[in-house]
Amino acid sequence: MNTDIQKSTRWFRRYFSLLSLGVIAATLYMIFFSDTSVLHKIEYQRIIDSLRTEVKINRDSMLYYKKLNSLINTDPEVMEQVVRERHNMKRPDEDVFIFTCE
Repeated sequence: MNTDIQKSTRWFRRYFSLLSLGVIAATLYMIFFSDTSVLHKIEYQRIIDSLRTEVKINRDSMLYYKKLNSLINTDPEVMEQVVRERHNMKRPDEDVFIFTCE
């Protein structure tokens, strides 16, 4: 049993020096455990993708409200429609039904 251990340690010393072990250890540390590791990059990429989706949604909302704002400034009928819808206002000769979804 002791000779098997000696053979394996000789083989290990023959093919792996202390320098190569240090380089391998440093490389493994950089790949898996440092701030620039592969796992962190995957997590950061997932966060970036979700933020890009959020920006796209907000940009679409912004464009909708810009268009609505320009229509309100130019067309009095659109302004009246928006005000009536937002504030539940009605004309004297009409009935308003409000539906809410929960």
